[in-house]
Amino acid sequence: MRITIIVGTMWTAYLFTVLALVSAPAAFKTGDSIIIVAWVAQTFLQLVLLPIIIVGQNVQAVAADERSLATYNDASAVLEEAKQIQAHLKAQDEAIQQILATLTAAKATRIDGTPEPA
Repeated sequence: MRITIIVGTMWTAYLFTVLALVSAPAAFKTGDSIIIVAWVAQTFLQLVLLPIIIVGQNVQAVAADERSLATYNDASAVLEEAKQIQAHLKAQDEAIQQILATLTAAKATRIDGTPEPA
């Protein structure tokens, strides 16, 4: 893990670029295209791209962590709102039951106070 942290920095990319460029004059001095292509592919690209890829992955990981945290916070807020809605609906159900009981009792009793005939 520690080596990944060290290699995954732009400073390492700069250092590897300089290190790769040290051998560049020797490769270009040969004039052989196979040696030049081999130097580019095997030395420069591998040394320089490795830390740059790791830096990119680190940046993407931080962004993914931020998105995950935002999603978690959003889900928590939705859960709390759903709990409030459930409590409100329960209170409404109780009020409706009281109104229904009152209406049922009122229907069973005449205006003069005598029970309705069945």
